[in-house]
Amino acid sequence: MLTATDRYIARLIALPMLGTLVIAAMLLVLDKMLSLFDFVAAEGGPVSVVWRMLANMLPEYLSLGIPIGLMLGILLAFRKLALSSELDVMRAVGLSYGRLLRVPYMYAIALALLNFGIVGFVQPLSRHAYEALRFELRSGALGASIKVGEFTSLGKRMTLRIERSLDEGRNLQGIFVRAVNRDGQSVAVTAAQGTFLATDDPDTIIFRLRDGVLVNDGPKYKTPRILSFSSHDLPIDLPKIENFRGRDVDREKTIPELVVIGRSPLTPDKLKAEIRANFHFRMAEVVFMLLLPLAALAFAIPPKRSTSALGVFLSIVFIVTYHKVNQYGESVGALGKVDPIIALWVPFLFASALVLWMYHVIAHRPGGQPIGALEYAFGKLGKQIVRLLRFGRRRTPSLAGAEGAA
Repeated sequence: MLTATDRYIARLIALPMLGTLVIAAMLLVLDKMLSLFDFVAAEGGPVSVVWRMLANMLPEYLSLGIPIGLMLGILLAFRKLALSSELDVMRAVGLSYGRLLRVPYMYAIALALLNFGIVGFVQPLSRHAYEALRFELRSGALGASIKVGEFTSLGKRMTLRIERSLDEGRNLQGIFVRAVNRDGQSVAVTAAQGTFLATDDPDTIIFRLRDGVLVNDGPKYKTPRILSFSSHDLPIDLPKIENFRGRDVDREKTIPELVVIGRSPLTPDKLKAEIRANFHFRMAEVVFMLLLPLAALAFAIPPKRSTSALGVFLSIVFIVTYHKVNQYGESVGALGKVDPIIALWVPFLFASALVLWMYHVIAHRPGGQPIGALEYAFGKLGKQIVRLLRFGRRRTPSLAGAEGAA
């Protein structure tokens, strides 16, 4: 049963944790949004596909943001308790650090299970959907628009150019079309206006042209045939679109699928190494979340009579560095140079040993401060920087006075 202290700590953790998670996810989304807008615009696709692609990328961003949100949520909560001396009061009435970490571990276990569901089941499917959208956008299956002012190829035998597009593409103006059939006959058409119309055949559309001139030429014609028209329907065969591949990439497999493929004797050695590396990468990332409450507590508590925020900076460096080391371990394990168990779980053991040592120092050594040396070094560095700035301010007026006297 949760006590009043537990509920108080839970409230302190919840707000910064959710805020950090939302901010981290939004920053990643905004960074990706710019590149997606450029990509979609270059491919001539509809803007709505950008939001669909970002929605499919959201699970991946959440898998990165959840550990950071958990770490900073717990860290900022205990930092507030330490700076307000509430933590000293709780310790004085007999609450150990292990007891105070009950609520943080409730958060950690719940978020670790959530993250396991995301990286194990949701993220692989959403990643495949994202790649499918990219493929369809490149192939034109999403109804990519014809680029105004540029020559656009519709298949191998037709070229189209549009000067202006009005009414969301329903009214095209300044049209040039050139098509060549297999017999060598060519048709060149210029028209003032045109509209695309659907037909019963999904592989064919009608391009209805108005007020134009058609020039028909071929090997059997002595002179080209010229026809002026007020309305002319030009059938256009749509290029065939290949089907997108299946979920053949290891990153697009769910956890049960990775286990089945990794254990199958029919799986090639190279693919088996990639599958095993990706499986252990996901599991190491999830299990590491159970160490974050201990690490957050060690980074949160500054030295006595100090308000240094060095621990906040170091906590972000710590969690990002571990994630990058895991990514490197996955790539090395996928190449088969090192067994994935060694490449991914040895760094986990080193990180675990460091976190347990930091927690032992802060919790079981009187006055212990695991980052005390760094706090001292950064404090000295800060004082030197302040002295240099003050010295520069004092020198500036004297130099100005000397120049005035001269």
